[in-house]
Amino acid sequence: MATGQKLMRAVRVFEFGGPEVLKLQSDIAVPIPKDHQALIKVHACGVNPVETYIRSGTYSRKPLLPYTPGSDVAGVIEAVGGNASAFKKGDRVFTSSTISGGYAEYALAADHTVYKLPEKLDFKQGAAIGIPYFTAYRALIHSAHVKAGESVLVHGASGGVGLAACQIARAYGLKVLGTAGTEEGQKIVLQNGAHEVFNHREVNYIDKIKKYVGEKGIDVIIEMLANVNLNKDLSLLSHGGQVIVVGSRGTIEINPRDTMAKESSIIGVTVFSSTKEEFQQYAAALQAGMEIGWLKPVIGSQYPLEKVAEAHENIIHGSGATGKMILLL
Repeated sequence: MATGQKLMRAVRVFEFGGPEVLKLQSDIAVPIPKDHQALIKVHACGVNPVETYIRSGTYSRKPLLPYTPGSDVAGVIEAVGGNASAFKKGDRVFTSSTISGGYAEYALAADHTVYKLPEKLDFKQGAAIGIPYFTAYRALIHSAHVKAGESVLVHGASGGVGLAACQIARAYGLKVLGTAGTEEGQKIVLQNGAHEVFNHREVNYIDKIKKYVGEKGIDVIIEMLANVNLNKDLSLLSHGGQVIVVGSRGTIEINPRDTMAKESSIIGVTVFSSTKEEFQQYAAALQAGMEIGWLKPVIGSQYPLEKVAEAHENIIHGSGATGKMILLL
């Protein structure tokens, strides 16, 4: 290692497996930005369920080992490489992706994945924008092509992506229904754009939703846990309705006939399929949401970097999410 090289604390994964494979190390070299790259001093980093799937080795995208997890950081520009003229040292920013990993004191990012963080949002909120809001925007606008006046059900609305979907759908003029599993979760869903909320732990909650929406059914369902809910979703849809699958943790049996009479469709979404141009487009819409004030991330549980394994355990096995899980640096 070159003398004078700065060192930092970062979480490293040397083998795929459970939360215990997340190792906090304090002697990692701080990356140096090349052309079109920025180095960010990380103040907060979002924790997303997808990071637990990648860590376990069960996800379609496998990083080369060892690696540092995390993509959604917020912090301050520390240095920029050549041609990264949009930013200067000291700028407050957030990212939708990193090159070197976000669970670290410094993170390297391509300049086109870095965005200015408005003064009205703090770093915790900045770390809650990336994957949740870009995913929710892609699901609603790009995949479902929602129109003002349509109805949307956010099935599992109290987590990061769910609340983002509620805020976006409400801002775009939709009739917004949400579900959550706790009283606190239900309250937060109502405070963040939903017109009505249902408790998905109640045995008959699907009947309550059917009664509320009437004969027509629901135009679009944003589904966070398809392996539990997909068959129920198909029964709730309107003619030509769509289920947009954002999250799933296993398999489920459905009856394809349930899609036929209604000519409904099931569409899978991942934000990682977005092109550079699509990211720019989503970012412009979300930036407007920040300026106008409808984009307001809700922060849930917060962990120091030392407790990253606990965070990964809880995001999957916790008792129902309320807001976005954050690592604080």
